[in-house]
Amino acid sequence: MSYEKVKAAYNLIIGAKQTKKAIEQGMAQEVVIARDADGRITQSLTDLCRNHGVQVVYVDSMRELGKACGIEVGAATAAIINCERS
Repeated sequence: MSYEKVKAAYNLIIGAKQTKKAIEQGMAQEVVIARDADGRITQSLTDLCRNHGVQVVYVDSMRELGKACGIEVGAATAAIINCERS
């Protein structure tokens, strides 16, 4: 997955807390994690994704992920939401 797929996503959740909720509720189709994000945050999300069968894709930069999400600050994580469950 690239930043372009995040930009094109119709249903998107931004941020670690909201991403965690989406995973737990079975709404997350794919989770994007920035490699330069805090490992304490990303490791728990990676484990949660593994346990729920959600695909994890890594990108290089929080700043670029934030831009792709349409916000002016960096984003550690984002989730593309499954339209059928949202």
